Amino acid sequence: MAERFIQSVERAADILELFLRYGPELSVKEISAQLQISKSTAHGLIKTLEHRGYLQQNPENLKYKLGLRLFELGHHISEQLDIVDIALPVIKDLVEELKETVHLVVRQQDELIYVAKEEGPQTLRIYSHVGKRAPIHCTGVGKAILAYQTEQEVDRILDTVPLESFTEFTITDKDEIKRQLESIKLTGYSVDDEEIEIGLKCVAAPIFNFKGEAIASISCASPKMRVTEERLPVVIDGVKKAALEISSKLGYKDVPHSR
Repeated sequence: MAERFIQSVERAADILELFLRYGPELSVKEISAQLQISKSTAHGLIKTLEHRGYLQQNPENLKYKLGLRLFELGHHISEQLDIVDIALPVIKDLVEELKETVHLVVRQQDELIYVAKEEGPQTLRIYSHVGKRAPIHCTGVGKAILAYQTEQEVDRILDTVPLESFTEFTITDKDEIKRQLESIKLTGYSVDDEEIEIGLKCVAAPIFNFKGEAIASISCASPKMRVTEERLPVVIDGVKKAALEISSKLGYKDVPHSR
């Protein structure tokens, strides 16, 4: 079946792309002429883009330029791409060390997105893949990030997101989740013990940016039977060190969880 494209959306994209070719500021007349559309159509599209922050008007000459919203989106994408580039060598080293699958996730609003995954040498079929979204309240990677948000932000998230139960071990009680988050802040790591998938155990640690914000996390995922009491400290140590190394490469200076 042939794909259908929305003409108004295409025209809006065309307007934004004009600034790449014709300079920092353009008038309604210039935009309508370049796109060969009426001034009224151009004006409506421009005002909509201005309303959403993608364009802003120069009050002196009434021309338009690209808005700060595009900068914010570009910065967000840049941050994600940078963290993947920085983290991949560290992730590969961790997989080599632990012989297990390692994930990297970033927070996007109140969800998580898997942005990198390196398979371990042993077969492990789990639900994750790059681009997949995951809940924040019951995954090791999610709790590792959530633990370092403000108390007000934690309350907002736990009151807003559905605390869905995925297995009989999923913790959905807000007070219990908060107790876990306090423990995570003390130890510097989190654990998902069959909360998202039966038979799966994950150890995760937060990744901080240069502002000290927990923006991502890294985890080692393996069948629970392979995470014995003797092996658990090795996994925890490896994951924490990898998260710290990535954080340091992102400009993070304060390293309270290195011990």
